[in-house]
Amino acid sequence: MRVRGLDGFSRGWVAVTVDVDRRTISFHTGIAEALAPPFDRAGIDIPIGMTEDGARECDLLARARLRPHISRVFTGARRWLWQDFSDPDEANAEALRRGETRVSRQLWHIGRKIMEVDAFVSANPARDIREVHPELVFLRLNRGEPLPSKKSREGDALRCRLLRREGFREIDRWLTEVRIGTGAKRDDVLDACAVAVAAWNPQGSVPEGTPPRDACNLPMQIWF
Repeated sequence: MRVRGLDGFSRGWVAVTVDVDRRTISFHTGIAEALAPPFDRAGIDIPIGMTEDGARECDLLARARLRPHISRVFTGARRWLWQDFSDPDEANAEALRRGETRVSRQLWHIGRKIMEVDAFVSANPARDIREVHPELVFLRLNRGEPLPSKKSREGDALRCRLLRREGFREIDRWLTEVRIGTGAKRDDVLDACAVAVAAWNPQGSVPEGTPPRDACNLPMQIWF
């Protein structure tokens, strides 16, 4: 079985592949390129499936699991935000006019990637491509104990230790000489590894069981 874990960064996507006991990393400009090599299952740290008003049960359940760090789950993705608007202030004004929540600047700025994945997954319904949240994976690997921020030295070191335990023996080299020059940050690499862990050996999802589907028939479910 071969799986791939993807996390987005400013210039494209980090892709971590797990094939039995072999782990490799690569960097790609687009989602189609990142998912071009054969795989049995892929996980992506990006919303898959969106409601008209941005409310998703899976986001609320993920936030509950990550409490007190609920802000680690972005909420409110809606296709019309990026289909109809190029300015976040105008998009938020329309959201308020509709009686909906505003979109955060963090979510707004990954809108292009959200729509890129949305188009790819919609065009490839037979492929096993799942939404994964790396913070839920790290929480699982840390036996349910909340982790420090991934931006902190302590949080970075803990995530590295957890990934080494999962067989990522080259994580230090990936974070230094391999990553340098790609534009990817340390946490992008760590998150892609965590997503690959869930793609290889998923231990659960929110919600459990058969997920609700959006208007485009995409499942709204986060794996870990």
